[in-house]
Amino acid sequence: MNINAVNKELTTQRESFTELLRQLASNSAAVVHDEIELVIQGVRERVRAFRSGVLTVATGAAVGFAALMSLCVALIIGLTSFMTPVIAALVTGVTLAFIGVAIVFIGFRQLKKSIPEK
Repeated sequence: MNINAVNKELTTQRESFTELLRQLASNSAAVVHDEIELVIQGVRERVRAFRSGVLTVATGAAVGFAALMSLCVALIIGLTSFMTPVIAALVTGVTLAFIGVAIVFIGFRQLKKSIPEK
C-alpha cells in the first residue's frame, strides 16, 4: 500500500466522522426543537380547553343567577298575599342572607381542613 493512499483514507474517514457528528448535532437540535414545539402546542390546547370551560361555567352562573332572582321575585309576590310587599321582600332577603352565610361558613370549614398546619 502506498502511504499517500493510507493518508487519503484516514483523511476521508476523519471527514466522514466529522460530517456524522455534524449531522448528529443537527438532528439532535431538530428533535429538541420539535419537542419544545410539541409541549407548547399541548399547553395551548389545555389553555383553550380551560378558557372554554371557564366561559361555560360563567355563562351557566349568569343564567343561574337570573333564575334565582326570578324565583326570589316569585316568592315575594307569593308572600304578598299573606303580608305587605315590603315585609315579604325583607323576609325573602333575610332568609337568603342566612342561607348564604351558612354556605360561606361551611366553605371556610372545608378550606381550613384542606390547608395543612405548619
